[in-house]
Amino acid sequence: MTQDLTLLEERLDYRFSDRQLLVTALTHSSYVREHGGGEQDNERLEFLGDAFFDAVIGEELFRMFPRKEEGFLSRVRATIVCERSLADKAGQIGLGAFLRLGRGEEKTGGRERSSVLADAMEAVIGAVYLDGGFEEVKKMTLALFAPEIEETARGHYQTHDYKTRLQEVLQARGITDIRYDVLKEDGPDHDKTFTTGLYVGGELCSEGTGKSKKEAQQQAARKLLEREKGNVL
Repeated sequence: MTQDLTLLEERLDYRFSDRQLLVTALTHSSYVREHGGGEQDNERLEFLGDAFFDAVIGEELFRMFPRKEEGFLSRVRATIVCERSLADKAGQIGLGAFLRLGRGEEKTGGRERSSVLADAMEAVIGAVYLDGGFEEVKKMTLALFAPEIEETARGHYQTHDYKTRLQEVLQARGITDIRYDVLKEDGPDHDKTFTTGLYVGGELCSEGTGKSKKEAQQQAARKLLEREKGNVL
């Protein structure tokens, strides 16, 4: 970690009561593998942050668009609740400089990698929730993503959330059994490529690859959409 965490707290406009939560949120799994010693990585906090980020943005959009249907809200939410948006915000606040990375991840540009930054941003959100509760994480999240929310309110949104679009297409046909499973992981820990299978009704319908599990899922959904809708996306 190359920066004073007080500076990061200032950028987040949130001061931790338990700063160890923030330290954990900034700790990549590659660091834990190299250092051990009871260290915890940020993956559990990422899981939690993903849920609360989705909830906070979803609630705000629900309030902003009182007459819009569920499909519209899902598509608009996807313009904010996505890896690109999270990574961009992490870049704006300089989150990469605070990360604890293993040597391999450091050497291969982990501080600038979108998937690493997005995961850490979600982990920070999860850490704020555990430290301060829902109202604090809501306050911080809405303040951080105010520009993106404002753009959305003005009607400036464009989504490439293929998972949501595919779900809408299939649900319109009465199909709800949709799941994504990781089929394969290739490469060293600091530079993995994931292959994900998309199952509909228990049948493998397409596969996608990416540098993160989320990217691989999006690619699998895109391929099935292209096949099902004649490449009209």
